Amino acid sequence: MTPLQRPPGLSLRPLNDTVCAVFDALGQPVGNLKRIGAVWKFKAVGLTASGELEPGGGPLTHRHNAVFERLDAAEVSARLLAD
Repeated sequence: MTPLQRPPGLSLRPLNDTVCAVFDALGQPVGNLKRIGAVWKFKAVGLTASGELEPGGGPLTHRHNAVFERLDAAEVSARLLAD
């Protein structure tokens, strides 16, 4: 599938009706948005030294469980990358 948008920073790639992958500007996975009821919840992921996905890790760990009402790449990027 093609990304919804490519804002500076993060891009979203829907995987199915309930999961959307989130990638940084370099194309590395930083998490997933999972549809839970009526909202989308961010689940952070990182990469281990050997390149394996590490649930709950990575550079956006502090944003784990952030809630979004819709899949909007600009809003997701702004909120997840906010200091």
